[in-house]
Amino acid sequence: MDPIDKRTLSERDICTKYITPAIYQAGWDIHTQVREEVTFTNGRVIVQGLQVSRGRPKRADYILYYKPNIPIAVIEAKRNTYGVGDGMQQALSYAEMLDVPFVYSSNGDAFLQHDRTQTSGVLEQEIPLHAFPSPEDLWKSYCTWKNIDDTKTKIVTQDYYTDGSGKTPRYYQLIAINRTIEAITKGQDRILLVMATGTGKTFTAFQIIWRLWKSRMKKRILFLADRNILVDQTKTNDFKPFGSAMTKIQKRQADKSYEIYLSLYQAVTGTEEEKNIYKQFSPDFFDLIVIDECHRGSAAEDSAWHEILEYFSSATHIGLTATPKETKYVSNIHYFGEPVYTYSLKQGIEDGFLAPYKVVRIDLDKDLTGWRPEKHKIDKYGKEIEDRIYNQKDFDRDLVLDQRTQLVARKVTEYLNATGRFDKTIVFCENIDHAERMRQALVNENGDLVAQNSKYVMRITGDNPEGKAELDNFILPESRYPVIATTSKLMSTGVDAQTCKLIVLDQRIQSLTQFKQIIGRGTRINEDYDKYYFTIMDFKKATELFADPDFDGEPVEVYEGIKPLLKNPYEGPGRTKYVVDDVKVHVVAERVQYYGSDGKLITESLKDYTRKTVLKEFTSMDSFLKYWSEADQKLAVIEELKEQGVMLEELAKLVGKDFDPFDLICHVVYDQPAMTRKERAEQVRKRDYFTKYGEHARTVLNALLNKYADEGIENIESMDVLRVQPINQFGTPLEIINIFGGKDKYLKAVKGLEKQLYLAEA
Repeated sequence: MDPIDKRTLSERDICTKYITPAIYQAGWDIHTQVREEVTFTNGRVIVQGLQVSRGRPKRADYILYYKPNIPIAVIEAKRNTYGVGDGMQQALSYAEMLDVPFVYSSNGDAFLQHDRTQTSGVLEQEIPLHAFPSPEDLWKSYCTWKNIDDTKTKIVTQDYYTDGSGKTPRYYQLIAINRTIEAITKGQDRILLVMATGTGKTFTAFQIIWRLWKSRMKKRILFLADRNILVDQTKTNDFKPFGSAMTKIQKRQADKSYEIYLSLYQAVTGTEEEKNIYKQFSPDFFDLIVIDECHRGSAAEDSAWHEILEYFSSATHIGLTATPKETKYVSNIHYFGEPVYTYSLKQGIEDGFLAPYKVVRIDLDKDLTGWRPEKHKIDKYGKEIEDRIYNQKDFDRDLVLDQRTQLVARKVTEYLNATGRFDKTIVFCENIDHAERMRQALVNENGDLVAQNSKYVMRITGDNPEGKAELDNFILPESRYPVIATTSKLMSTGVDAQTCKLIVLDQRIQSLTQFKQIIGRGTRINEDYDKYYFTIMDFKKATELFADPDFDGEPVEVYEGIKPLLKNPYEGPGRTKYVVDDVKVHVVAERVQYYGSDGKLITESLKDYTRKTVLKEFTSMDSFLKYWSEADQKLAVIEELKEQGVMLEELAKLVGKDFDPFDLICHVVYDQPAMTRKERAEQVRKRDYFTKYGEHARTVLNALLNKYADEGIENIESMDVLRVQPINQFGTPLEIINIFGGKDKYLKAVKGLEKQLYLAEA
């Protein structure tokens, strides 16, 4: 008989005494093949007003690896008071995220096994502890599932690069790397990887290339990018380990003595004479070509990139993009095939690797109603304005309203004044002329800071060498200037602006691809610079694209044929533009929208959204009261509400009273009369609850009650409250605890105080 009563053991004890020994007995190397308590997401960033916290990260009890780069099984452990299979549903959700085929749940009595490689028959069965499968057993099944034959095993099991620092690919990067390599081993020669901006496409590409190069399956590789800065960053950062095997193609010279080639695609294309550079290589010189930001034309049959790919058609081609271009005339899917893996913006935000956003929508009167000039009206430069109605699609293209530009600059400046005047900001304008006028308006709105440094506001556009020269400084987190960049197209893609906190849209955007790319400028998180989320200020209804069902969905091919040659009505000489400086423009409506926990923009009122969200979890007032009163710590309930998307701080501002979270929910969700924190505190005092304590203890409890009235329940539950004013004036934390007769009695007194605060409802 087992001398230990398993039902008394903690989950960790069950792991140590039963699950780990069973894995070890089956032949798994505990040091290289088994990882315990593996945290594989960061926990979603939760924004409440200006406060930021994180939700719970996802953590697997065990992940088993055949090799460090190949996760193969997930085990979820439970205390013995649970059934053997009680952890299975959680384990399955982890296995699906991690792309792992073998799934186990155990309470220390046995294992429940779920085999995702099976499509019919016995998917789940219970197996004894001593019968846990060996690494070789699972690997054999894995290879069958993935169609990996013996000749390709060396390539698939080639380790990723590690520099000894402990940095490893994130879970989704590992899936992208493995799926790409598996596809290549099966003979697939056109591959598309879709990964949201900010999720490490270049690092993922490096690891793919490293493993293929190290295994010698691919010996000569060309990496193409569309911006010089991207090529240089790639060479000095992610690709640095290739060392002397790597070169950058420049000065139109092809040195054939290297194995890894990096190139700006413009460096190998151009006039017929210039194109000779890539023809200096034989068509079969490269085994692999990786195209970064491949949405920018590589899949178009009339693009320069396509000509290069056609020349090196025998090589494997991998396209990397955050936004596959899918139109009637251009299609990445038509060229590369369906993506082997997609990691979306929504998933990146949910996992806590990408920054969530809020939207400030500002509608201007002339944008909504249009503007028609009176008869024979002359613009500021003496041109008679054509008599017609001008509306949003005309502004800053056919017609400039100077006062509209000034109003936009003023609203941007007001926002920065309220949040942080040195928060990096990109203002997207219709064209270069608009970007210049916006720069001037912002300079005038921020004269004090521009006087200190003229680079506070800069136009960064393709035609302006001074502005382009500052692009690196705008991107560099350590560089304070420029702070505000006005642009049109130059900064819409490939600009790694980690600390950008405000994106202003004064550009009419109708392309979902362009919209996704622009939003991607703000999605990076940089904790060192306090960048956890960003704001989109929208003047031209561009954020209506968030409602498009394809905004964050799977890319769908819509390619139909060759693009006809259409004249762009907004380009070329001879186009008349009117500039009007005496027409007033006003803000008609301004509202804030938030990124919800379901990955969609909240377009309803905050009260309605809160009501709907809370009622999903607590269908009645009684169920909420019961949950609140039984919670060991009210803070845990508050954090749970926040994780579900309830924005308590924003709600409190809207309600306009110093209600605590309990009263906010009761009032907004269940239409109950609410008490302010001060009113609740006063009720406790009237009950003479403190009389059962000694004089010193009463003084401390009274101070805690004042703390609650001023700051809320979450500020009295933590032991940290003993270290801050005014509580710390009564002594050290230990001395204060001893006033009550020890820690347990102090905590019991705080619990009693909480019960008194909510006595009428409990």
